[in-house]
Amino acid sequence: MRLFPTGETCLSVLAPALAGLALTGLVLFFPGRLESQIPESLESQSPIQLQQAPPESVGLSPAGLAAATAALEAHIEAGDVAGVVAAVVRDGKLVYQEVLGYGDLETLTPMRFDALFRTYSMTRPITALGILLLQDEGLLNVNDPVQRYIPVFANQEVLASPDAQDISLTRPREGDVTLAQLLTHTSGIGSRNSSLYRAHNVHSWDQTLREVVDNVAALPLFDDPGTRYRYGMHSEVLGRVIEVVSGMSLDDFFVQRIFQPLGMRETGFRVTPEDRDRLATVYRPDETGTLHPHQMEDIPVTQSRRLTSAGVGLISSAGDFLRFSQLLLDGGKVDGNTFLSPEAVRMMAENAVPSALLPLGERGYWAGSGWSLGGLAVVLEPGEYDHSVNRDEFWWDGSAGTRFWIDPHENMVTIIMAQVSPASGNGFREGFKTRVYDAIDERRVH
Repeated sequence: MRLFPTGETCLSVLAPALAGLALTGLVLFFPGRLESQIPESLESQSPIQLQQAPPESVGLSPAGLAAATAALEAHIEAGDVAGVVAAVVRDGKLVYQEVLGYGDLETLTPMRFDALFRTYSMTRPITALGILLLQDEGLLNVNDPVQRYIPVFANQEVLASPDAQDISLTRPREGDVTLAQLLTHTSGIGSRNSSLYRAHNVHSWDQTLREVVDNVAALPLFDDPGTRYRYGMHSEVLGRVIEVVSGMSLDDFFVQRIFQPLGMRETGFRVTPEDRDRLATVYRPDETGTLHPHQMEDIPVTQSRRLTSAGVGLISSAGDFLRFSQLLLDGGKVDGNTFLSPEAVRMMAENAVPSALLPLGERGYWAGSGWSLGGLAVVLEPGEYDHSVNRDEFWWDGSAGTRFWIDPHENMVTIIMAQVSPASGNGFREGFKTRVYDAIDERRVH
């Protein structure tokens, strides 16, 4: 894929604009690093300590990491993505951080370390964390039936066939949907992109979370609870459970119970006018591979939306997801104090899908993964992945080019964020992860 028309290099196309910017004193690097945008330390922003350290001090090769950077630069030059933020934390220390390319190509706005990204499905583990916090407090149990908190699910039936579109063709369900099944996508609820849910306008940004969840409950399940893994709208239902149990709106719960304690100051459901210039633009390649701005939602994240989507609604930054990830590597502790119980941390990190329902899919990482009660994929068979991972690593991504990996074996968090749809970007995320792991000094004793 290409960012610029045939016969023109990126520098030749951008030369007039770059010259104009140079007159203002702003120096740009394309597609290389924007060092001025990188904070010296994340320590002052969060009780989770993320001090900088040289990569070699934690067993990572600077030359190997430079190769990872060069590969990302090549993806930007090729027009696979407009810009990226990438970071690596090992042993609780920030040892790699790069800001490359542009947050917006039309205005030549450089990418910045604190850029805001639509994280989409990376919202799910935040919602799962909320459920486990409430369990730690004894306010719910993941084995509870969802109808205990949302009674409209009590009489939900099952489609006579998972492919049926006629919702009158149903049968009684066998068993009740539990919170654990919602957390592991084994409840029988379908995807928001399924033809059935689209036909009935189940998920839209002009509805409240309660209305969306009522829509889910009003339609039949695709499968009996606990009989199949089906990636779907489970987190929306869990978000509504959080509201019912806590007595708070989901937005307020996230801010007060998760974002503030973890120092996740950049994460929320809407981008304010003051932060609009930090929001990275989503791009989509046309048939020639040239990137163009792409609006993924009918109500943009810069406008007020009724739906606080517990599955796909959050906007966040690389730094904030580093803090979230480090919480789990630190055993649920923040500044030495217990934020999440060890049992809840284990639930976040370990596969909870019954072996009878594995593999989750037939190809790729789906064939080699389990799923945790924390809304995260768990590596069970590294050989099924097309990039470097370790068994028991847990991770997830978003449909506009964001991804993070948490590796207990290497005590390492790797994160990369961009905005491109489809999210593949010619493998920029997978290639980055592999090169970072190529940089690991195998002489290090674990």
